[in-house]
Amino acid sequence: MSNMTDIIINAAEEPQPLLPAVDMIRKSISGYATGSDRHDIATGLVTFTVPLLPSIDALQWLNSQSIYPRTYWMNREGDDIAAGIGQADSIVYDHQGPNRRSFELLQQHITARQHNARYFGGCCFDNVQQRDPGWKPFKSLYFILPEIQITVTDRENTLSCHLFLDGRTPVNQLCARLMATLEAMQPVVTPSPDCNLPDVTSTSFKPDMKQWIEICNKALEKFQKGFMGKMILARQTTLKFSVPFSPLLFLIKYPFPDSSTYRYYFEPEKNKAFFSFTPERLYRRDHDRLLTEALAGTCSKQALEEDSIDACRHLLNSEKDIREHRFVKDTILKELSPICSTIDMEEEVRALQLNSLVHLYTRCKATLNPESSNDATVLSSLHPTPAVGGVPRDEALQQIIDLEPFSRGWYAGPIGWISRQSSEFAVGIRSARSDGQTVFLYSGAGLVKGSNPASEWQEVDHKIGDMLAIIRQTL
Repeated sequence: MSNMTDIIINAAEEPQPLLPAVDMIRKSISGYATGSDRHDIATGLVTFTVPLLPSIDALQWLNSQSIYPRTYWMNREGDDIAAGIGQADSIVYDHQGPNRRSFELLQQHITARQHNARYFGGCCFDNVQQRDPGWKPFKSLYFILPEIQITVTDRENTLSCHLFLDGRTPVNQLCARLMATLEAMQPVVTPSPDCNLPDVTSTSFKPDMKQWIEICNKALEKFQKGFMGKMILARQTTLKFSVPFSPLLFLIKYPFPDSSTYRYYFEPEKNKAFFSFTPERLYRRDHDRLLTEALAGTCSKQALEEDSIDACRHLLNSEKDIREHRFVKDTILKELSPICSTIDMEEEVRALQLNSLVHLYTRCKATLNPESSNDATVLSSLHPTPAVGGVPRDEALQQIIDLEPFSRGWYAGPIGWISRQSSEFAVGIRSARSDGQTVFLYSGAGLVKGSNPASEWQEVDHKIGDMLAIIRQTL
C-alpha cells in the first residue's frame, strides 16, 4: 500500500476545448477505476486534469450547471478565477461558540488532509451570535473541495476533477459517482442579453432609518463616555422579487468589470446563495509570508459630484476618515506583532478606487513566526478587523449583538479559500444572501466620535450601490 496521498493525473498535455477535455478525463477516470492507472492508496486525493483553451468563460460555465453546491471565486486582481460544482470533500462545523474554535477545527482538518488542493467557503462573522434560520444552509463554517472545477489564471486554464479517497468507500464507487457528475455536466449556454433579474416588488430595511438613527446615537453615547473608539453598524436591505431566480445572475450582470473587487459566490442549495463584491482583502498567506491591508474610510464620488481625482483628494484630507483608517492600521499592527518576526506597514495612505466609491488603503507585508504559520492563528488574530467590528474588539462585538436587529451570519466574515501551504481570505462585505424570491443586501458604516447618523445611512446606501445597479439594469 503506497504512502502517496496526493496524485495528479494529467489526461492531456495540450490545451483542449471543454467537451474533448471532459471526454479525456472520463477515459482517465475509467482507467483508474479498472486498476490500469491506479495507485493503491487508502486515503488521499486523486486529481484528473486537462489544460483548456483560453476561450472558456468559467462564470458562464457555472451558470449552465445544475449540480450543487456551486462556488465561484475571483481575486481582486482578476488573475485567479475558480468555478466549481459538486462536493468531493467538505469541512463543516455548525455549532455556536467562539470563532477561534471554528478556525482551529478548520486548521485541524486542512492539516489532516495531506494534500494541497484548495477548499472554497466561508465562516460566520461572529459565531457566538444566534443565527437567523435563513443562514442554516451555510453553517458556522463550510468549505468545499469541488468535484469538478475550472480554474483560470494569468498563466493557464484547467479543468480538474477531484476524487477524494476517504478510506471507507470503495474506489470503484467513488469513481462511478465522479463519472455521474461528469455525465450530468451541461455544455456552456450563454444567456441572452435580455436575460435579466425579475422585477422587485418591495423593499424594506432592518433597521429602518428612524431605528438606525436611534441605534447610532446609542453607539455615539459610548464614544462620548470613552468606552469605545470605533464601531461598525450594519443594515439589512430586503428585496422581494416577483419570481424565484438564480442568484448567480447578480455576478453575470455585474456592470463594472474593471472595479477593484473580489467576486465571491457560494450556493450550497439551489437558489440559496451568499455572494459578495468586496474590495477588502483580509489576508493572503504563502507559507510564512503574509499580505494584508488596512482598508477604512469611504467617499462617494456620486455624493460629492466630483471625479475620481477630486474624490481621492477629499478623502485623503478628511479628518474623520483619516482617524477611522488609523484605528484599523494601528489595530492590525498590534494584532500582528505577537505572531510575526517582521512587519512592513506602508507609511503612505493610498486611495483604492472602485466604480463609485473611494477607500483609504494601506498595504502590509509580514513574515509569520514558525509556530504561527497557520491559518487558525492568522484568522484569530486579524478577524474581525476594526473595519467590520470596532475598537476595542470584544466590546464592539457585544454592542453589535445588542444593537443590530438581525444576525450577520456570513456578512463581514472571512470568505475565500484555504489549502495546506497557502490561502486567501476576503472580508464578506458588500454582500447578499439569496433565498428564492428574496435577497438580503448587507452593508455597514464606521462610526467614530462625531459621526452623523444620517450621513452614515447614506454611506450604507452608496456601498450597496453596485448591487442595486445590477437590479436597475432590468428597469
